[in-house]
Amino acid sequence: MTDANTPEAEQAAPMSRADAMPDALPIEEAAGLTRDVAENVERVIVGHDEEVEHVLVALLARGHVLLEDVPGVGKTMLARAIAESIEGTFRRVQFTPDLLPSDVTGVNVFNQKTREFEFRPGPVFANVVLGDEINRAPPKTQSALLEAMEEEQVTVDGTTHDVPKPFTVIATQNSVEPSRTYELPIAELDRFMKRISLGYPDADEESEILDRVVGVHPIEDLAAVVDTERFQRAIATTAAVTVEEAVRDYGTRLARYTRENATLGVSPRGTIALMRASQARAMLEGRDYVLPDDVQTEAPTVLSHRIRLSASDERARSTRGTAGSGGREVVQEALERVPVE
Repeated sequence: MTDANTPEAEQAAPMSRADAMPDALPIEEAAGLTRDVAENVERVIVGHDEEVEHVLVALLARGHVLLEDVPGVGKTMLARAIAESIEGTFRRVQFTPDLLPSDVTGVNVFNQKTREFEFRPGPVFANVVLGDEINRAPPKTQSALLEAMEEEQVTVDGTTHDVPKPFTVIATQNSVEPSRTYELPIAELDRFMKRISLGYPDADEESEILDRVVGVHPIEDLAAVVDTERFQRAIATTAAVTVEEAVRDYGTRLARYTRENATLGVSPRGTIALMRASQARAMLEGRDYVLPDDVQTEAPTVLSHRIRLSASDERARSTRGTAGSGGREVVQEALERVPVE
């Protein structure tokens, strides 16, 4: 794996978009490979098996993850462990109020020897990009990630550069200092496939963490269990998982429910993310077709952060005893009330 601080990482040329989707692996092989990655990550991350799986689902489904949590619960280690496990490059961006968009995307620099401008890639050119405390930077800097997250490319001075593949952004959001942060724009939130939280470990898990990190931290000895080429083939397997019309219709009706019961409901991008995440969930289960159960499993982490309630919505919910329920409860209502047909 290329270290984030090496000159090779800084000068690495981005992968060409001309590279076609690789041949898919057999479904059983892709599922086994992903389980190997999850088990490897769990050598570093204690007590968060479900959250590790959520991040891998997003990576397999070509999505991105927003981690909203308190400091010090292992968000950076999670991102590093996943990058190490797939033999991918890892770069960390510490978002601060004075960070510029070019600090994220890169910049053209004039070479005195060649008398030409050369592109110096920014930290966004990595397989796993950790945007640490993304809401500490102003919206203009946050928006530097939007093109890369949506189109897997970055445009600088009119020239487009492709990011490496696989590519995922794992962003953390500071939720304990609202007076020192900026609210994430809806358009940016909508580009995150999932929003999850790690939370504090319980007593036994914290004791296990302390036991593991005495001496050498396990991340330092973590080795890859698959290379990026084979992992890309697992992504191709995920993309080939069948989604029948009845399942697509079910996802559409869930999205429509949120639009009819909130000020801002799930966008079509959100519905697409739900189907892709459901494909990844099915693949992890060793199936080449999506079931409604896969959609129901993925809906809370994929849809909830895309929903906004007005004050009148909250007042209406107050009469039903669910005031302050937020997007997750709207999704739960949809899952309970929208029938599977």
